[in-house]
Amino acid sequence: MILDSNFIEKMNYYGRNGIKFLFIVDFEMRFPVIMELAETKDSGIKYFIDGDDNYSGYADNIQDKNELKIQKNPIPFKVYKKAFNNVIKHEKAGNSYLVNLTFKSPINVNLGLREIFYKSRSKYKLYFKDSFREFVLFSPETFINISGGKIFTYPIKGTIDAGIPNAKEILANDKKERAEHLTVVDLLRNDLNIVCKEVKVNRFCFMETVKTNFGELLQMTSEIEGKIKPELNKRFGDILCAMLPAGSICGAPKRKTLEIIKETEPEERGYYTGVFGIYDGKTLKSSVMIRFIEKTGEGCFYRSGGGITVYSDVKKEYDEMAEKIYVPIY
Repeated sequence: MILDSNFIEKMNYYGRNGIKFLFIVDFEMRFPVIMELAETKDSGIKYFIDGDDNYSGYADNIQDKNELKIQKNPIPFKVYKKAFNNVIKHEKAGNSYLVNLTFKSPINVNLGLREIFYKSRSKYKLYFKDSFREFVLFSPETFINISGGKIFTYPIKGTIDAGIPNAKEILANDKKERAEHLTVVDLLRNDLNIVCKEVKVNRFCFMETVKTNFGELLQMTSEIEGKIKPELNKRFGDILCAMLPAGSICGAPKRKTLEIIKETEPEERGYYTGVFGIYDGKTLKSSVMIRFIEKTGEGCFYRSGGGITVYSDVKKEYDEMAEKIYVPIY
């Protein structure tokens, strides 16, 4: 997986010259998009990125006033179990110690993807439509933020239904979930060390609550910081190229784990688990593209998954994949 050199250089040029831009990179890094922010207003792209958006005022005029109705149709358990067993086989052989396994599940939903975008509430949202594809996402996960010569990243690993009694304590003391989170933190530290110096973990394993149409989820997050190497200052394209794919949605070690994902998952991910973000002339903010619905000629599909380690229980992992099929409209 290698980003297109023209995309990298354009991103570097925009960064050096303080040009505001939006970027979207798919998981396989084959169809990256970059455009000046002013151009997005007349495009099929709408975004909300940690307080910044390109559609202010429009949401008040939504015609569809229906309440969200979503029916989950998770993939059959036997299909998931076969893939899960292949991942565990690789992990027991020492080929990987964390693999993020994902699938797309059919859903029935009564709102269009554009309406879902405007009605949902999330730190990061993106609606994308062109001649080939349409999708919407509402991600709680930051990829990297760059400001003042520093990079901050916030990997999320470890999820539980917040409605379970003592959910916080259960998640914090879960051997598998903590091992998964520690692995991702270590991986992101290594990725930051490629482009930064003085990398450090500021906060480890703190809890965040995410509201959904089915209730609340608890997630484990950490904050990692690094100072950008002087030769990479505002070379956003080079930084992105060095760090993709995002460690939290592939696994470790990254290169071999990507091979396992390609072998195990039934199809390419496309834009799901890629990254998107904006540069406002001073700060670059970006997100991992999870919590993802796509619309095809066959209907709507929700993509979800989770990290698998040798400690994982197949039924719990399957249930977590299904729990993550939600829309934050409440």
